[in-house]
Amino acid sequence: MGGASGQRVSDLDETELIARFAPLLPFGAATQVGPGDDAAVIAAPDGRVVVTTDLLVEDHHFRRHWGSAEDVGHRAAAQNLADVAAMGGTPTGLVVGLVLPPDTEVDWVLGFAAGLAAGCGERIGVVGGDLSAGERLMVAVTAFGDLGGREPVLRSGARPGDVVAHSGRLGWAATGYAALEADRTAEANDAVAAFLRPDPPLADGSAAAGAGATSLLDVSDGLLRDAGRIAAASGVAIDLDSTTLVDDVVAAAAAALDLDPLTLALTGGEDHGLLATFPPGTDLPGGYRSIGRVLAGTRVTVDDGAPPVQGLGWDHFRA
Repeated sequence: MGGASGQRVSDLDETELIARFAPLLPFGAATQVGPGDDAAVIAAPDGRVVVTTDLLVEDHHFRRHWGSAEDVGHRAAAQNLADVAAMGGTPTGLVVGLVLPPDTEVDWVLGFAAGLAAGCGERIGVVGGDLSAGERLMVAVTAFGDLGGREPVLRSGARPGDVVAHSGRLGWAATGYAALEADRTAEANDAVAAFLRPDPPLADGSAAAGAGATSLLDVSDGLLRDAGRIAAASGVAIDLDSTTLVDDVVAAAAAALDLDPLTLALTGGEDHGLLATFPPGTDLPGGYRSIGRVLAGTRVTVDDGAPPVQGLGWDHFRA
């Protein structure tokens, strides 16, 4: 990392620190003016801009001793880009704010920047941001996207008869989190990696929009909780098919950790897959698979039964 090992951010001024990490950040295909001026300029060919923002707070959303700085950067990018995809958009850029305790190692900041770049890929730019000193490490990300001439896909369009479909992973991150908490990571290596570096199916957001999805949402807080958000916004009921929810990775790791795999799939968040509803008869695009159906009513059920009352998923204020 450029010989910075052992240095703390307090050893550098802001300009010097930016000069260290800025070259690591991707420019992005839609970027017209990148870092260096008072604001960036990102092309918006559609004429509308998708915007979302999110926070990561140390020891609340991540723990530095659990993973690398690259992991945190990758996670920061993934969870915000997934929100753009969940509107049917294509991500175009990020701006990132960092609050850094003065004793933060410069190597950590450089690793974080490298993780951001890995999470963005070559076409999504990290176009600016801000730095501040503070008592706790915090990351604030704002992501931008383009709709490509399509209408945004909202949570409120699901109708009885629609197919409920999901693209991405279910329960992997929750399984990895449980393994880290129990200090039994060797029994769930793939799940731990998925928790540390979510891999949302970003292209499947615009694919869902193109295929006529009636609603769309990023599963960040657990399948039951997020399906409930579609149900509430659309004024419908959703029934999930439990036989479609647990894959081999979650089943094997849950058995090793003595956990219930279906609970992990239903309530575990932070995989950042995409939950969509499609009109009946639609050829499901991308990586989507059918996991349930939309019915008349106002609740979420599993196999025609009531869901658990407790533990529906992640809540920032009841964690």
